[in-house]
Amino acid sequence: MNAVLHPHQEFSAHFSGREVLPHHDGPLFHSVQELRYQVYCEECGFLKPEECFNRRESDEHDSNSAHFAALNRSVELAGYVRLVLPDAIQTFPFHNHCVILFDGVVLPPASHSAEISRLMVRKDYRRRHGEQPPSGASTDKAEHANGHEMRNPSPQILLTLYREMYAYSLQNGIRYWYAAMERSLARILTRMNFGFQQIGPATDYYGPVAPYVADLRVLENQLDQSNPALLAWMRSASALT
Repeated sequence: MNAVLHPHQEFSAHFSGREVLPHHDGPLFHSVQELRYQVYCEECGFLKPEECFNRRESDEHDSNSAHFAALNRSVELAGYVRLVLPDAIQTFPFHNHCVILFDGVVLPPASHSAEISRLMVRKDYRRRHGEQPPSGASTDKAEHANGHEMRNPSPQILLTLYREMYAYSLQNGIRYWYAAMERSLARILTRMNFGFQQIGPATDYYGPVAPYVADLRVLENQLDQSNPALLAWMRSASALT
């Protein structure tokens, strides 16, 4: 009889995820802000370093967001993302930058939506060119990880972060995810079975990005058909919280 591979081992063998509560998890949230500074100020040049106090990046949306971290086996920060909730007038950050939508697009209720924001992976954990996603992360055949934590973890980190966002969304009545992202990231997410629908043309919003939306019920149906093991792993996070 073949051994049964635990879903955590299959989809995210080297990383664990958790929600970060800024007022409760002070040191970890400081690490999050430092990572955001490194990516947005030092690496990408999207923000001016002098605008960030103490080499930590933050903005007005942090207080109205749910924050999530991917941690390595040494409990060090490897990746981060946040879900921005609707503001007082039921809008999201992308509304301020992606102002034109395709004809016929009808946006879902803001009260059941959130925007994926500040998705990032620490520089030394990003995939090297030509490497494959982890086993089970794509409908294409992929090589199994060779056990080296630094070799090919970026898809694992993305899956870990998306799993945490999904668990939070299930628990808080969120059905729709917005995201302003580059086409290359949209393609990667599609290969990882997280297909988003583009709803507007590309614009300059921390680089050339376009607005996308995903219906979690549609994603669940797609995963149920293409990769039920991944869906079961995603859902198992809710049982752990």
